[in-house]
Amino acid sequence: MKILGIWGSPRKGGNSELLLDAFLQGAAQGGAQVEKVALRELKISPCLEIYHCFKDGTCPIKDDMRGLYDKLLSAQVVALASPVFFYGLSAQAKAMIDRTQALWSRRYVLKQDFPGGNRQGVLLCTGATKGRLVFVGCRLTAKYFFDAINVSYAAEILVRGVDAKGAILTKPETLTAATDLGRRLAQGEVLTPIKMDPLAV
Repeated sequence: MKILGIWGSPRKGGNSELLLDAFLQGAAQGGAQVEKVALRELKISPCLEIYHCFKDGTCPIKDDMRGLYDKLLSAQVVALASPVFFYGLSAQAKAMIDRTQALWSRRYVLKQDFPGGNRQGVLLCTGATKGRLVFVGCRLTAKYFFDAINVSYAAEILVRGVDAKGAILTKPETLTAATDLGRRLAQGEVLTPIKMDPLAV
């Protein structure tokens, strides 16, 4: 079992990283091979929308995204962790997601054989405010990111009211839930995909 954690925050040691670390700790306890990718340490250009990927499913931009494509396709579980910025994912996370247009093209334009079926995706998101709609943008983007890489939107942990660095530590029950989720997925539990109403958050 390979579980890939993608950390999308620009702030080291922030709330979304702590949430992801709890999830990956549980996954490791459950026997999975875990890998954490820190997008803040990578150079990933935004998509240039030149449609090269429609020809052969590859992106011609030569940057650190090239090393992520295989990881996204080989993991049985992909967990995306990000804070909320202006009611959306971080710029680091969004740039990576936009570049998965190459994988979307393989799946939907070129109709290539594509890993999937039993693979699962998890969204781990932290927001400073407590508004009802704070996670709407993040959930919609995650939904179509998971679709592009052919994993089911299996689970999410959305945490409101955490802004200061480490504020999520005051919510130990949330970190415990993340650890438990990682352990369960590592042990092969298949969750019912989320049928998402993005406004019902």
